[in-house]
Amino acid sequence: MSNVIFRFEAGGEKLVTANDGDNLLNVARLANVAIDAPCSGNGACGKCRVKLEAGELDAFPSSHISEEEFAEGWRLACVSKVKGDVTVMVPDIASAYKSRMKTADLSSGEEIAIFEALQQEVKDSGIEFTNEFVSFCVTMEEPTLDDTMPDIERLTWAVQAESGAEDVEIPFFVVEKMAKVLRESEWSVRIVAEKKGETALKLYDILPASDEKPVCGLAIDIGTTTVSAVLVDMATGRLLAKGSAGNGQIRYGADVINRIIESSRTGGKKKLQDAIVKETLVPMIANLASAAGVSVSRIVRMAIASNTTMNHLLLGVDANPVRMEPYIPTFFAWKGLKASDLKLPVHPEAAVILAPNIGSYVGGDITAGTFTSMIWNRDEMSLFIDLGTNGEIVYGNRDFLMSCACSAGPAFEGGDISCGMRATDGAIESVSIDPKTMEPTLGIIGEAGQKPVGLCGSGIIDLIASLYRARIITAKGIFCREGSRVAHDKHGTGRYILATAEESATGREVSINEVDIDNFIRAKGAIFSAVQTMLNSLDMDVSIIDDVYVAGGIGSGINMQNAVTIGMFPDIPIEKFHYIGNSSLSGAYAMVVSDPANEKVHEVGQNMTYLELSTTPGYMDEFVAACFIPHTNSAIFPSCVQEEI
Repeated sequence: MSNVIFRFEAGGEKLVTANDGDNLLNVARLANVAIDAPCSGNGACGKCRVKLEAGELDAFPSSHISEEEFAEGWRLACVSKVKGDVTVMVPDIASAYKSRMKTADLSSGEEIAIFEALQQEVKDSGIEFTNEFVSFCVTMEEPTLDDTMPDIERLTWAVQAESGAEDVEIPFFVVEKMAKVLRESEWSVRIVAEKKGETALKLYDILPASDEKPVCGLAIDIGTTTVSAVLVDMATGRLLAKGSAGNGQIRYGADVINRIIESSRTGGKKKLQDAIVKETLVPMIANLASAAGVSVSRIVRMAIASNTTMNHLLLGVDANPVRMEPYIPTFFAWKGLKASDLKLPVHPEAAVILAPNIGSYVGGDITAGTFTSMIWNRDEMSLFIDLGTNGEIVYGNRDFLMSCACSAGPAFEGGDISCGMRATDGAIESVSIDPKTMEPTLGIIGEAGQKPVGLCGSGIIDLIASLYRARIITAKGIFCREGSRVAHDKHGTGRYILATAEESATGREVSINEVDIDNFIRAKGAIFSAVQTMLNSLDMDVSIIDDVYVAGGIGSGINMQNAVTIGMFPDIPIEKFHYIGNSSLSGAYAMVVSDPANEKVHEVGQNMTYLELSTTPGYMDEFVAACFIPHTNSAIFPSCVQEEI
């Protein structure tokens, strides 16, 4: 046995034991040491870098670790084997997805205004923002030797008299605390309950009559990369707290396929479920409740919007059939799930509402997002595009809706890009390049003075568009100009330097190379070819599109003109594009607060047609044609003609 010490750049260390020959990344996973591995240890992404500080690892240089870096001690964890006692340093960027759990500041009112606007838009569509949860006070006669009625009957009669309900259901959670609360409150208490039809009532809590804290709902968007949530007042829909965190499953792969494969191994389902439930949701719920100043037991309902695979992994259900032909999941829609089934730290009787899936690769996050976009309530022909770890598209209006998913890969959230990262502190989210000097101007997420760490999705779009406009790269993404910001490795592969090692926050250069650009060209090509294929299947073209609603958390927003310039979006007037942020979370918010909205989301899902691109004639031809900036057919991108420098 050998001792492996993981020393964290951010502080602290962890000692574990391992056998000689054990893979270092697997050792880290078993010890719950967070090392980012988007490719799930296939050696393809180069993100699982660690630095050897003492001892020896059985490892070798690769395309991701130069000879100079190898000499300095840098190794890829996924291709390194333990060889005796060893100490490795884990860079902070490798574990950032786990450490950066944030609770939003609501003091400015901007976050609150977003959800208030959605609530109003939903009401304007004729859908009431109401639910059946109620809170009221009852007073009972104190028992005596002459009045020996049990507490549960005494409470039942009082609730029936106050509410008019004939049937009152009292779960164990209430019975367990009933005696103490009744006596400490001198037989005057507050009841939290949910109406069940015209004559029935289910109790959720019994509290002192003076307790007027809100009854809460929790809406969660479980993305493949990022998890976001809002805590809301069920009576008013008011936002109480908002937070986000990295999905703990990320260390098992950046994409759903790698995670499904990992989950199919011995003990895999539990590992993936624990990563999202125990490592991500449990601390997030505690943080949100603390920020709102309420007990987690006040959360009486949850709504979750996530893709089909994330739904399966959350529940610990076998997801392997999702990736195997004929691609049949265990469920699309499922009702009856409770928080206690998942051991989530909220009210044990809280219902967990899952936004319905449409297909194996179009999930509840898209159903919820489509609801938020409101295209189902418009006469205009609209396009809804969600850019996350993959790309999903919905097209139609109030008469019909068609959806599809394209295998864009994780490039929109920094995966497959050497300096790519999620949209967190230090991420370059916007870029412009002076076409003459070739010098960049960067917009960086974080406080003033924040140095760059890497590139997030919106920054990559800006950068490639700027490089193309300045004629620094060709339409195939090859560098064709020389300058102080352009460098080449020993193989002749070009790269553009956004920040030198001295200018970055990590002491490593932030740049984009030709391989990165090629990866992103294929990702953007997948989006545009999916749009074209869907329109072709309906015998339509881009001229019929009235509005495009773009969602996804790939930065503070997308420069739509730059997205058109690189050929990701159709070349139509820019005023037709609307960025609507995290539409999946907004949809989950509506579902948790509004019973009619929840019903509408399920109706939208049932009425949506799913187009399987892999079996659609002509899709691969469209994809190949779109792997060019902006496209091999320049006639369909008339506004993207390069200007003279």
